[in-house]
This record gives sequence, structure tokens and C-alpha cells, in this order.
Amino acid sequence: VERPASALKELVENAIDAGASRVAVSLAEGGLARIEVTDDGCGMSPEDMALALERHATSKLPDDAIEQVATLGFRGEALPSIASVARLTLESRPRGAKQGWRRVIDHGTLVEEGPAALPPGTLVRVERLFAKVPARRKFLRSERSEYAACLDAVRRLAMARPDVSFRLDHGGRTIF
Repeated sequence: VERPASALKELVENAIDAGASRVAVSLAEGGLARIEVTDDGCGMSPEDMALALERHATSKLPDDAIEQVATLGFRGEALPSIASVARLTLESRPRGAKQGWRRVIDHGTLVEEGPAALPPGTLVRVERLFAKVPARRKFLRSERSEYAACLDAVRRLAMARPDVSFRLDHGGRTIF
């Protein structure tokens, strides 16, 4: 995780891989204060959420044939990295489940876990990115520059997937 745009790109790719037909992104202060990605994808069980937040390595390759890669990555591959440098709230409900589940990780430490009320899909909220890592925060650009990088990341993913509906809000304003 280098900057808000890199975290955002991973989260939106996770939503696409989850089969989402709608992805909503909300940013505050160019992604420096808050990044929120909500999707209507397949959702995750509490067990899958716990596993997705553990550090692990995966391979996108089913074998040596790179042409067979059908996803943008393993769902959750970047979540532990993001959770180690921010406050990450993960809420998810699989289709058909009576309720969702919520886990809150604050800079690598589980601080809250329990049932959550939400429609099927997943919500990921990243707050205070690099708040406890001043060396990384020092290298971030201005709010305007970080916002521009986030906007570019979402636009590129939206153009690549015309079958998915995207919404981007920044500072309470709908951008597209």
C-alpha cells in the first residue's frame, strides 16, 4: 500500500472479482481521511472474512498458463496490508444469509467483531491511512493530488468493465 489510490484500486478489484454489478466508492480528503467501497457481490462469511484478514500469499495462476487467469486477484489479498496501516472496517453478508458480519482492525489489531445489518455484498471502509506510520504519511502528496490518483484508478476500472455500474463520491459530492 503506497497511497490511497493503490488501496482503492485493490478494494474495487476485490468488488469486481466478487461478481458485483454495482460498486460505490466514497472518498474524504482525497482518500487520506476515508475510503469506502460498497458492492453487491457474493459477500463473505465470518470465517472467510477472518481468513481474508490474515497475512498469506496466493497465486493467480492455476498452473503455468497465464492466459487462464480469470480474476484480478484473490479476494482479500491486500486487506491485511491495508489493515496494518489504517483502521479497516469490513462488513459483509453472503447472499441467502440472514445477517452480515463486521470486523474492525485498527492498524493490525482486531478491535471489534460481531453481527452487522447490511444488504448482501460487502462494505470496506479505510480510515486514517498511515496515521500511525508518519514516515509513509510524509511521502503522500496533497489532498488534491491523492484525489486525482484515486479518480484515475476508478475511471480506468470503470472503463474496463462497462457491465458494472460505478459511483464515485468525494467530499459529499457525486463525481460520476
